[in-house]
Amino acid sequence: MLFFRSIFESFNFAGNSLKANKLRTFLSLLGITIGIFAIISVFTVIDSLEGYIRDSLNSLGNKMVYIQKWPWTLEEGESEYPWWKYINRSSPSIEEAEDILRKSQLTENAVFLFGYRGTVQYEGTTTENIELFATTYGLIDTWSLSINRGRYFTESESKSGSPLTVLGSELADQLFNGINPVGKEIKVNGHRLTIIGTYTKQGTDLFDTSMDDRVHISVSYAANMVDYKNTELGQTICVKANPNAENDHFIAELVGIMRVIRGLKPMEENDFSMNEVSVVSTQFDTIFSIINIAGAIIGGFSILVGGFGIANIMFVSVKERTRHIGIQKSLGAKRYFILMEFIFEAIILSILGGIVGLFFVFLGTNLVSAFVDMAFSLTFGNIVLGLGVSGLIGLVSGFLPALSAARLDPVTAINTV
Repeated sequence: MLFFRSIFESFNFAGNSLKANKLRTFLSLLGITIGIFAIISVFTVIDSLEGYIRDSLNSLGNKMVYIQKWPWTLEEGESEYPWWKYINRSSPSIEEAEDILRKSQLTENAVFLFGYRGTVQYEGTTTENIELFATTYGLIDTWSLSINRGRYFTESESKSGSPLTVLGSELADQLFNGINPVGKEIKVNGHRLTIIGTYTKQGTDLFDTSMDDRVHISVSYAANMVDYKNTELGQTICVKANPNAENDHFIAELVGIMRVIRGLKPMEENDFSMNEVSVVSTQFDTIFSIINIAGAIIGGFSILVGGFGIANIMFVSVKERTRHIGIQKSLGAKRYFILMEFIFEAIILSILGGIVGLFFVFLGTNLVSAFVDMAFSLTFGNIVLGLGVSGLIGLVSGFLPALSAARLDPVTAINTV
């Protein structure tokens, strides 16, 4: 009980000292506030960016493979991106997608798709540079999309090339100002299309997989508008694995099927790329590890400056209160009591500064999130980190001044002018 009472009294003395020296307290708070604001801001931006990228990767699908002409990353054994090798490759075709569906035992669905830009008109409203997204049947299941109003294509409508479209929600709002567009006609590059549905709003992501601003049409109908077989339009075969399929077996099967389709000899290298989300995700893990270390170093210097500020002011505080310390010791105060008094003062200062710094980070995240599409948020982990670092800096910065105060000789201290 005596020990806890001493701690409480030390805490009380520290609090009274901070109240009595408001300017000094403010200056100490300012240093640590800037330090915590700097380091937690860096971590908050990194965490928010990492979350945004991972959400974007998840939107591509974990059990999905994108067969394309160009690889997303450097292939095994390469130190630079050999674009001159890939440029002569053939783009994936609709026939290859159909062969994969027929021959693969581990595939749930395979969709051929590509995109190009065009002009969309409805009555007096014209919207330019809109992506026309052409796919074979089954995209809604492959990408786990949902319809907000109306319906999706039937398989016969998709294969026959009926002049129908499903619009993204934002494009629909832009053209029709909240009016239900289902059943209405729009002109796309001069071609008339009937709207049969609209997609549920998804929001934007890093890889632009959202359907919000797209005009979705069938590949068969797009053939009337663009020569996709002889023009590079980002042709892709999006293959979704069965839920129980093992990833390595799934990839191996797809590679084997594609090699047979393209008639490649055993020693010939693949003339197509199997792009997976996991490959990109692994590379981002490495990148964010490096960024986190860099952020910690940058923020650490700011914290160090704040710590030196607290240590300096605590030494001044010890010097000013030397006679007071002498009186306390002459009345029986133990060394640990004096030590705790000044350590508590430094920790309280540091944590208060940390709380203020975290408050400014919170305000900053809300302000930035209001003006950009990406959401920034101060996580509970970063709050705990900020308070923990503040307390640790206070302990380290206050220990030497507190130790010097605890070691003062009571007679010498009382006689100090």
